Amino acid sequence: MTTTNYYKPLEYTVPPEDDGVLLRTVLQKRLMISRKLMSRLKLTEQGITVNGERKYIDYKLKTGDQVAVRMAQEESDDILPQELPLYIVYEDEDLLVLNKEAGRIVHPTHGHYLNTIANGVVHYWREKGEQVRFRPVHRLDQETSGTLCIAKNPYVHQQISEQMQEHTVKKEYIALVHGVVEADEGTVDEPIDRDPEAPHIRIVTPTGYRAVTHYRVEQRFMWATMVRLWLETGRTHQIRVHMKHLGHPLIGDKMYGPEERADEALIGRQALHAATLGFTHPGTKLWMEFHAPLPADMESCLQLLGRQ
Repeated sequence: MTTTNYYKPLEYTVPPEDDGVLLRTVLQKRLMISRKLMSRLKLTEQGITVNGERKYIDYKLKTGDQVAVRMAQEESDDILPQELPLYIVYEDEDLLVLNKEAGRIVHPTHGHYLNTIANGVVHYWREKGEQVRFRPVHRLDQETSGTLCIAKNPYVHQQISEQMQEHTVKKEYIALVHGVVEADEGTVDEPIDRDPEAPHIRIVTPTGYRAVTHYRVEQRFMWATMVRLWLETGRTHQIRVHMKHLGHPLIGDKMYGPEERADEALIGRQALHAATLGFTHPGTKLWMEFHAPLPADMESCLQLLGRQ
């Protein structure tokens, strides 16, 4: 007989004002559990209990009832564990935040089954004896460095994903771009979609999905600018596409940079770094911010620009 292991339960003591309220309402309105996750929990033996007993979600609660939600532990059996360097910014029982190195893919894809962040994290957790499934809350391009959040259970993943959809997650980037950006700050509010002639490339197009990027100039050089950017939306390649649209493509960007590239000697990848990630922690309900220092290749690029 297989024994099911569970993550630490979510618990709720029914107050007098919730006397007579349906269990479904408490799950949705108090514990903020999505319908999709609730459907999964109903299939688990100890997924949803009241006072230690399994109950249907239309059960009427009484003052003092102890509601508990348990999520079965899972593992990423489809991801090969591989020992890789991981630069951990923060970790607790709910989430893991990494400083992702440039050049590393986040999740295995066709043709890239090893040497990804996922391979390294799965190995790291197994070595610690943790039974956790790899759930990145967001993605970073292969050549982008910086803060990356990975949820340790489906509830945490759902909660942070919803914050992203509500645009309450702080995502701050540093980029080095071609040309001198004249305005000290500004906003690019231009829709983005796939290029119909090259689907792997994104373009600004009136028929695309809304995309909003805010920026502020940090430092100007002879022919380049260091900018700080905040994302209001999270479209694929958003910063790279928007900065190209402004006439200031990222230095080192092979896909969106100028055809005549004279920046290869400065940096071997697009000069983009996810410096800060902030959100309300699903477990503690407290605002948390995580920071990743500028990597050595971008620091070196800054020094070279300063000498020109």
